[in-house]
Amino acid sequence: MPGFHRGDYLLALPMMLLTLFALGVLLIDLLLDRSSKVINAWAAFAGLAFSAAAVHNIQRAFADQAARGEPSSPFFAFSGTLMVDRFAVFFFYLFLAAAAITILMSVRYLEVEDEHHGEYYALILFSVVGMMCMAAGNDLILLFIGLELMAVSTYILVGFLRRDRRSNEAALKYLLLGAFSSGIFAYGLSLLYGLAGSTNLQQISMALGNAMAPGKARVVPAVALVTTAAGLFFKIAAVPFHQWAPDAYEGAPTSITGFMSVAGKASAWALLLRIFLFALGPMRPLYVPILVFVAIATMTGGNLAALTQSNVKRLFAYSSIAHVGYIMLGLIAGTAFLPNPDGIRGILVYLLVYTFMNLGVFGVIASLRRRDIIGDELDDLNGLFFKAPTEAVLMLTFLLSLAGIPPLAGFYGKYFIFLALIESGHYALATLAVIYVAVSAYYYLRVANAMFMRTAGDRVPVTISPGMWAGLAITGAATVVIGIYPEPFLRMVNWSMHVAQNPTVAQLLR
Repeated sequence: MPGFHRGDYLLALPMMLLTLFALGVLLIDLLLDRSSKVINAWAAFAGLAFSAAAVHNIQRAFADQAARGEPSSPFFAFSGTLMVDRFAVFFFYLFLAAAAITILMSVRYLEVEDEHHGEYYALILFSVVGMMCMAAGNDLILLFIGLELMAVSTYILVGFLRRDRRSNEAALKYLLLGAFSSGIFAYGLSLLYGLAGSTNLQQISMALGNAMAPGKARVVPAVALVTTAAGLFFKIAAVPFHQWAPDAYEGAPTSITGFMSVAGKASAWALLLRIFLFALGPMRPLYVPILVFVAIATMTGGNLAALTQSNVKRLFAYSSIAHVGYIMLGLIAGTAFLPNPDGIRGILVYLLVYTFMNLGVFGVIASLRRRDIIGDELDDLNGLFFKAPTEAVLMLTFLLSLAGIPPLAGFYGKYFIFLALIESGHYALATLAVIYVAVSAYYYLRVANAMFMRTAGDRVPVTISPGMWAGLAITGAATVVIGIYPEPFLRMVNWSMHVAQNPTVAQLLR
């Protein structure tokens, strides 16, 4: 086996730093009293900052390639199992940003819940390590290890409120369903390994190309596709593999609900794109019809179920499921015939903007938590504008963005998906998606109606910690700024894919 080189460790440095800081937080926590637990948050935040600096050094290496006139190519580490390309760097930044905002929003919330422990922050860092492996893995084994590290950390975080029965029940359901889906996913990966004789994604793609040749039996490749896709669909909470999401979202600490809904989903999408685009590409004619069926079912199930919810966290759980359906349309548009950069670009833009607006939503919900009020029922939002006008306006901004109303960031997420659908000739899917966007506006406006039009049950002011204010300010500013001035963020997405701007979009921006 070839020896490891210095470059291997430099590429793995973002993950190594997060691991070291997570272990450090666990050790420091033993020395802190109850009043000093905030030090754990700052230590975890420092770990994210150091990891971001390491990611930036990798990004500079790509700039050095361009300066030397060399074609942009990924960097491989550990005998090719880790592939750090621009795509991975984009997701690294996304995971780190989501984790940093989550930590800012968590300090006061954990104090109110009386569950302020160092393990919380360590598990967030460990989960980000798993997410990075999912985004940069070029080998089935590394991808699966990353997936399980992220999943196990999340199972524990969902049940972190040990004295809360809802949290315990949600964690148990999530664990059982997650273990079942991981088994199905592992079975699919084992079939892919059996077909290729290798766990390398490129080797699997070549083997599937041969297996899909005319005249050859396709039973084993088809079973491998179905089982692998089922495991991935569970991780992104696509219908009919979505049953875990509403219970997990409702029972988890609200700050973790936000983290799961953005970073967890983004990492699952990074894994799905790695496997579908890099390994299962030759099976495109088989998996596109599956994607169409699942996307329609996911949009339908998510939007219709959200209409009747009275618990805000469950409402946004079903909303999140509906958004998975919209994002899946980008994958359909991007792979229906030949790889189409516009469809994949739409997915990355959507995940970027969704990170900020959905974290903002759950940040507002978390800020309502008090000793005697959980704050996650729709009635808890009644008259919020009269108690906390800034929070109410921020929540309205996030709601309008989720509905795709311009000039907010969510508009561009949907715009790129719909543009890719139209350019690829999927007019019926685009029409159906627009109808469901109109449906989603109804349940988002239900939340707005409660905040602005109903009478508050009490007039007690909502107190917000500096960390929560910082988190809400970041998410609110990003939601507005990306909508008004999207060009730098679109350049970042184009850089991650190494493609030029779509001429239609370039004309729109002018």
